[in-house]
Amino acid sequence: MADIKPGEIAEILKMELSGMSGVDHFEEVGRVLQVGDGIARLYGMSNVRSNELIEFENGVLGIVLNLEEDNVGVVLLGSSEKIKEGYTAKGTGRIASINVGEGLLGRVINTIGEPLDGKGPIPGELFEMPLERKAPGVIFRQPVNEPLQTGLMAIDAMFPIGRGQRELIIGDRQTGKTTIAIDTIISQRQFFEQGKPVYCIYVAIGQKNSTVVNIAKTLEEHGALAYTTIVAAPASDPAALQFYAPFAGAAIGEFFRDTGRPALIVYDDLSKQAVAYREVSLLLRRPPGREAYPGDIFYLHSRLLERAAKIINSDDIARKMNDLPESIKHLVKGGGSLTALPVIETQAGDVSAYIPTNVISITDGQIFLESNLFNAGIRPAINVGVSVSRVGGNAQLKSMKKIAGPLKIDQAQYRELEAFSKFGSDLDAYTMSVLNKGAKNVELLKQGLHSPMPVAEQIAILYCGTNGLLNEVPVAKVKDFQRAFFEVLHAKYPVEILEKLQQGVINDDISSKLGEIAVEIAKRFI
Repeated sequence: MADIKPGEIAEILKMELSGMSGVDHFEEVGRVLQVGDGIARLYGMSNVRSNELIEFENGVLGIVLNLEEDNVGVVLLGSSEKIKEGYTAKGTGRIASINVGEGLLGRVINTIGEPLDGKGPIPGELFEMPLERKAPGVIFRQPVNEPLQTGLMAIDAMFPIGRGQRELIIGDRQTGKTTIAIDTIISQRQFFEQGKPVYCIYVAIGQKNSTVVNIAKTLEEHGALAYTTIVAAPASDPAALQFYAPFAGAAIGEFFRDTGRPALIVYDDLSKQAVAYREVSLLLRRPPGREAYPGDIFYLHSRLLERAAKIINSDDIARKMNDLPESIKHLVKGGGSLTALPVIETQAGDVSAYIPTNVISITDGQIFLESNLFNAGIRPAINVGVSVSRVGGNAQLKSMKKIAGPLKIDQAQYRELEAFSKFGSDLDAYTMSVLNKGAKNVELLKQGLHSPMPVAEQIAILYCGTNGLLNEVPVAKVKDFQRAFFEVLHAKYPVEILEKLQQGVINDDISSKLGEIAVEIAKRFI
């Protein structure tokens, strides 16, 4: 028997013990009791948290939605066919989140942040942001007082949107709701080129894959994809991915907002998200309410849309915001904003249905699109009587506010008199003048597909419309007048008039000059 030296034993024990940790590591593991239709019920996970990310033994992820007495209801972020009864699942200890960062710009991703565009992994530094977050409290918000230019004259003049506002786009299918949202994103290119970008997030919920591809292609063709992220949860995705997609988009928007920059998010559309949430809730046996939607459907949309805000312009106060992820605290700055454009589809123009009334009550105004106007060739097909912006007037450029003030009343009057004029042949001079002016303004407010207009051009042409300078121009030649008018302004007065209008300046000199140019050009078309 060889001699055993105590010194050697001590050394061996030290080496063995050096790799050990004094802290016990526990993993909570559960078993699948039941699975199907995108839902799994797990047994044995008594310490799991609501909204926690769960990983199954085959790598499929899920999110805890129901905490019941003897089991846990989990929504699956993948196919339920890959999971069988008896499979094990473990809690990750992480609340459902998405990785965000500058590298997401120009990319198409799914709800959990995986790229779908075939351009490889997301580059650059990424920060983890929770899908669900508390909306900023009142003390962290400032009033909405800065315009978000949509490039659509009918909106910027009559229903202006401010940075940090929530403006609903509502209407039947095939009335141009998505087009308004896409044109608004394309319109932000002017700020991107000036080095002051508005970062855009487009969330496609329950749409066809081909539609998402076409939207990405349109944005790329117009140079807008460089500052845009598309979050896609197509109709072929599980209901859970469609339900969480707007929250993923909001988390990306909050990253830009909390780092002191303006962002714009489009939820297209929340009706489909509500249907996905109803499906998940009914499968989890939550009690159904009106139209079989769960009782908390209002809370679902309110907690999502309240995350849109204009943050107070103080770095110190902004850093004290609730639920700020540790990873981005050092980047947080004040003065950022997140503007939301939720889209809702109505059935046969019924704005009094359950989901439309819910979202109308949460938002700061709505743009209502009408099938009859769309079919009559008036595009964007905005119903002036039902549409409203409850904030935007405060965020409008002074020059636009001055020029466009009477436009909404004129248009509402025109619509009313137009209906009555169909029944009578003898009309007085005043009625004729209202109808004439209204018809010319309707022509001015028409805009082609994906052709947003800079605010200076909008103000200049609206000056002609609201001041009756087109009275002698035939309706059919209004667009020709508009083209000729812009050609003269760009050729002779780019600094003297257009630059000043862009800055919100309008005075007697500019007004009289616009009048002279309009009268001169109108002579060509009489």
